[in-house]
Amino acid sequence: MNVPSTFQGVSFSLSGGERHAGLVVGTEVLDIEDALAALTIPAEVQAQLHAQGLRPATGGWMRWLQAGPSARAALRYSLAEGGRTQARHALASVQLHAPLARPGKIVAIGRNYADHAKETGVQPFEKPRIISKLPSSVCDPGATVPIPADVKKMDFEAELAVVIGRHAHTVSRENALQHVAAYCCLNDLSAREFQFDVSPAQTTFAKSMDGFCPLGPILLDAADVANPQDLWVRSWVNDELMQEANTHDMLFPVAELIHYISQYMTLEPGDVLATGTPAGIGAFRNPPVWLKRGDTIRVEVSGMGSLVTHIG
Repeated sequence: MNVPSTFQGVSFSLSGGERHAGLVVGTEVLDIEDALAALTIPAEVQAQLHAQGLRPATGGWMRWLQAGPSARAALRYSLAEGGRTQARHALASVQLHAPLARPGKIVAIGRNYADHAKETGVQPFEKPRIISKLPSSVCDPGATVPIPADVKKMDFEAELAVVIGRHAHTVSRENALQHVAAYCCLNDLSAREFQFDVSPAQTTFAKSMDGFCPLGPILLDAADVANPQDLWVRSWVNDELMQEANTHDMLFPVAELIHYISQYMTLEPGDVLATGTPAGIGAFRNPPVWLKRGDTIRVEVSGMGSLVTHIG
């Protein structure tokens, strides 16, 4: 079937039609929506959802996440063996969407790179700084995000996003990465005047405006990431390199973040961790660089494609 060695998932549509889950195969997209819909949700996960008054997802990447590690591994093997026949489309002919249109929650981490903490003028934190980004802020790869009214200090932040694939409650550091299903690119757009210029600071509001969470384009299976602490994170604004760092520079690695957060709140399949941004954001440049209409931001994380966002 010519399925690639890495599992790169996308959400796509044709001519504005229904969204489907797909697998990138070279210059094509393999439609695997039916395969995901056919996945069995474990009884334990069904019980957890039922206790919350929720039902399992009927398809898409959320069902893939809820199905758990064993089902995900079995599906990958099945596709590699050519056990199903899926439609194929030229990648250039489809419209890509955020792999998760509405995550359960987006837990963001502030100042998680030493160089970024330094440029902000603060000492590194002893514990992770937890910030919320509301799920309604998610937007598609390639989207045009309008600058909200009266916002003059719109900024960018390239980040590695961690997608949770198992319920994580009080997990150990040693077992934390077993709860990760996938990784992808995230752009933590922020309105800095609401974060820095008002009292009290409104950080969640600053980071949760419409379109302020571009996500995607690739959902990379965690099985294809040997070490999440050895990935390059970069951003460009209008083709000028603005940020470049390796995730080994994180103050709190992915495993530590999952361990820490899960002591206080349960992380669930479909939740996203935005793991922090390196130095180079617009706010701390001299002079500051604020996004303006017509700008294009490109965020890249090793093996996860290019997340392009236009400012309108």
